[in-house]
Amino acid sequence: MVEYNVIEDAERFLAACETLAGGTGPVAVDVERASGFRYSQRAYLIQVFRREAGVFLFDPSTIEDFSPLQKAIGDVEWVFHAASQDLPSLRERGLEPPRIFDTELGARLLGHERVGLGAVVEQTLGITLAKAHSAADWSTRPLPASWLEYAALDVEHLIDVRDVLDAELIEQGKTEIARQEFQAVLDREPKPPRDDPWRRLSGLHSVRGRRSLAVARSLWQAREDYAREQDVAPGRLVPDRALVAAVMADPATKQALAGVKEFNGRASRTQLDRWWNAIVAGREATDLPPDRVPSDTLPPPRAWVDRNPDADQRLKAARPAVEARAEELRMPTENLLTPETLRRVAWAPPAELTVAAVGAALAELGARPWQIEQTAQVIVDSFVDSVNDVDEPSGTDS
Repeated sequence: MVEYNVIEDAERFLAACETLAGGTGPVAVDVERASGFRYSQRAYLIQVFRREAGVFLFDPSTIEDFSPLQKAIGDVEWVFHAASQDLPSLRERGLEPPRIFDTELGARLLGHERVGLGAVVEQTLGITLAKAHSAADWSTRPLPASWLEYAALDVEHLIDVRDVLDAELIEQGKTEIARQEFQAVLDREPKPPRDDPWRRLSGLHSVRGRRSLAVARSLWQAREDYAREQDVAPGRLVPDRALVAAVMADPATKQALAGVKEFNGRASRTQLDRWWNAIVAGREATDLPPDRVPSDTLPPPRAWVDRNPDADQRLKAARPAVEARAEELRMPTENLLTPETLRRVAWAPPAELTVAAVGAALAELGARPWQIEQTAQVIVDSFVDSVNDVDEPSGTDS
């Protein structure tokens, strides 16, 4: 087994950056986080590989300034597997690729049935990767040698995979499609924070009444504050179901809260005062949350036949047509056009059913030019057919 060492000090970091700058071709980049263990989504290990330079494992918890790395590799293509997962953590450290190649997304566009890193490496190179540490707590220090080998292998083969997939994209005539998709990942803005993130509490649907919702909100916020302070994933302190159980139990005293069996978790008793104070604050709140909040979410398609029958007909006509086009292109339907985009156009189509108007509506919803080119005419034809089907008499003249 090759011995991999984590670069933790400035001198070795600068030497590694110099070596990477002298390498050739694109660079493979990956990030290990501690999702499910830590509150933050920060990087706890950054892996970089470049031909004629080698693999380097950097510890972001000890390296304060990553600008030398950005300078060393900031003018070449960066290769990722599922780039959207890694870009936020890299940007947090000032690392920004000028352009990317995403092997996971590339495999999807090519119609590969399995697109996990291990599967794609095996399909393209015939190499089997062990994925034993994918859900590990990467904030652990020191990192075990087997973990470091796993992390290194995540990038060591990625450039070779990129080259194979790139050749397949050329063969299938999908180079421009891939370029637009990769750029869309790079340009995608982070989602704005939710107005009421506490409403995502699992099991909240069983809580009734605005006062009880205020208690749930207060408990969620108390857990969020403590999780941020301790840098621990909130669910590891007190699970969602335990917070909801505390709300439902409606305890009269702190002791009664301690007696709620379902109120568990590693911080449920050690921080009992914190949770009780949150319950009291929720009960005393004057800004009671509404039972429901306005949403622009569309109703589920099964309800369309009653809520918007015309839209129901449009969707039922367009969906199989788009799926057929995706099959012709040998890619998943959701990569050709997301189901949400198609639903929104079907629910509220432009006044004029023309290719230009539908194309503009798709663009407004975030569709890329290639997607519009492949689907706008299909959607227009389907929508027109849906109207004609409704207008046709059900019987025949005798």
